Parts: sequence; structure tokens; C-alpha cells
Amino acid sequence: MDLDNDVPMEDVEEQETHTSPTSISSSIKPSNSSKTITSQQQDSATTSAKSSSQLDSSSIGLLDSWIEKLSKCEPLNESDVKKLCDMAIEVLQFEENVQPVQVPVTICGDVHGQFHDLMELFKIGGPCPDTNYLFMGDYVDRGYYSVETVSYLVCMKVRFPNRITILRGNHESRQITQVYGFYDECLRKYGSATVWKLFTDLFDYFPITALVDNKIFCLHGGLSPMIETIDQVRELNRIQEVPHEGPMCDLLWSDPDDRGGWGISPRGAGFTFGQDISEQFNHTNDLSLIARAHQLVMEGFSWSHQESVVTIFSAPNYCYRCGNQAAIMEVDEQHNRQFLQYDPSVRPGEPTVTRKTPDYFL
Repeated sequence: MDLDNDVPMEDVEEQETHTSPTSISSSIKPSNSSKTITSQQQDSATTSAKSSSQLDSSSIGLLDSWIEKLSKCEPLNESDVKKLCDMAIEVLQFEENVQPVQVPVTICGDVHGQFHDLMELFKIGGPCPDTNYLFMGDYVDRGYYSVETVSYLVCMKVRFPNRITILRGNHESRQITQVYGFYDECLRKYGSATVWKLFTDLFDYFPITALVDNKIFCLHGGLSPMIETIDQVRELNRIQEVPHEGPMCDLLWSDPDDRGGWGISPRGAGFTFGQDISEQFNHTNDLSLIARAHQLVMEGFSWSHQESVVTIFSAPNYCYRCGNQAAIMEVDEQHNRQFLQYDPSVRPGEPTVTRKTPDYFL
């Protein structure tokens, strides 16, 4: 399995002095106190989520016009991004840390700003809302169209809140996006960091895991030595920048490993975990599978730990040079799983890359 090795989180602040202006350093750590979800809000989550999902006709028309514009890979203007993010917070603030998802559902991995390949994904898997989707994070950075990609997915989430679930990845972070492209793309396309700030503030509200039919635990990264049960994930306060360490960090950064037990991650954040850890977690929580993303795999999906863990990667020809296939996983009402693999969409004027194992380039 080929690693998508991001810069260790403790090194990011060092790099920020070279990659981003000091004027935004004060926005790196949001005030958690003002955005903590209270137990009273959680108790009323179901009612509020239902009411927030009832869009009026003008909102539906606005969202449909945004989706049509974005489907042509045309970014929204700044004022529309502000409206979109406000609407998305109204939906996402009431979703759970472990967001329940029903079958049938199509589970997707990293897309990393490869907008045309995201459109290919929807062609392969079927249009939303006809098909239910669960995306496991990393919508921005590395690709050329992070703004359009994340805008499109957030629009779809607000328009069809019960048909699409979008989890947080390790790249949905203020620190990481200043190093790997999203911040610079926002500056280039909008002339300021305002849109970057709107989206990174929104990322704080994304659920960090999902549970498909109480049997498939979905998340971006992997397990944490501080988390033994899914109920412990439910108790976390996710409305914050991704921490440098701790259980929330681990859920977005960890990777399965061939070695048993817990190990130090080469990424510098999170841990590696062995088959014994996965099997114990699945047994304790009565799970059949852990589905996660976060790692480049050449066939688009890869099984680990005697098929107790699956990695799904949905960015074909990653970074426009890896030559990998992408995949999505369909889960039907009987929990049968089918992988759909696909190659990059054809984009005139861009070079094609033959499928081969990439050189180590990160």
C-alpha cells in the first residue's frame, strides 16, 4: 500500500512562515467556546435537522442554480460562498460525531480538488439524489479545483441533506490547507483569504465519522489508542481545528499496518494500528468492517487485516501523475459490497499518464 504522506502536523506551523502571510495566523485556532455543541442541542438534533432540511422554494432555486454553475467547473462568487457556508452550518451543526447512514449507500474516499474526476465519480456511481453517497474527507488541496470541488459537495449536502454525507478529512484543516494548495487557490481565484476562511470555519462542523447500518464504521484515517468504543467518539467536541494530537487527530490521521499493536506513524500525527487492534475494535462495537480513505492505493481500494479494514481512494491519477485507478464501494440493503473502479476523466489539453507505480515524491 502506497502512503499519501502529508507533512507531519507539528512541522506545519514551521512551514506556514514560508507559505502564508502572518496576517492570517490569528485565525489558525478558532474559539472553541463559542462553537461547542451543547447537550441540549444534541438532544434536539433530530428535530432541528428535520426542520433545517426543509428548504423553501427560493433556497432550492438558489442551490440548483449554484449546482448548475459549479457543474461547469465555474466557481461561485464570494457573497454566494458566504450564503452557502451559512446554509451548510445550519445543516451540519446538528449532525452527530458518528453520523448514522442507512443502506444502500456508495462510499467514497479522497477526491483532492480533482473536480472533473468527481464528476466522473457521479457518472460511475449514479447521480445524487438517486444514489446515496458517503464521502470520507479530503476534498481540497493538491488538485487544481479545490474551490469548485468543495463548493459542489457542500451545495449537494445542503440541497439533499439526507442523501449525501460528507465527513472531515485531515486536509479539512486550517494548517494543512495553507501548505498543500487550497489557501493559495482561494487567493488566486478570489484575491483574498475570505473564501478560505469561510470554508475552513465550515470544516469544523463536518462529522468526523459515520456508521452505516450500525455495521460499517467509516472515517478518514483510522483508530486511536484512546478510543475503544464508538460511544467515546460521540462524546468528543469536534467543533474545532483538528488538534495536533489526541483522539480526534488520530481518527483523521492514523493508518492500518502489517505489524500488530500500535506504532508510531511516519506521518508525524496519528498512529499505525495492527490487525489485532482492528479485530478487537470491530468485536467490541459489533462491526463487520472499518472503511477509511487517507492512503493512495493503486487499484483504488485495498483490503487490510483479513478484510476487517478497507481503504478506498477516489482520486484517479492522483496529483495528475501517479497513474492510479480510483474506486468507490457500493453497499446494498443486504450489505453486499461491490467496488466500481474508474480511470481519470478525459480533459483536453492535459497529458495522460500510464498506470505505473509512482516514484516516491512526497
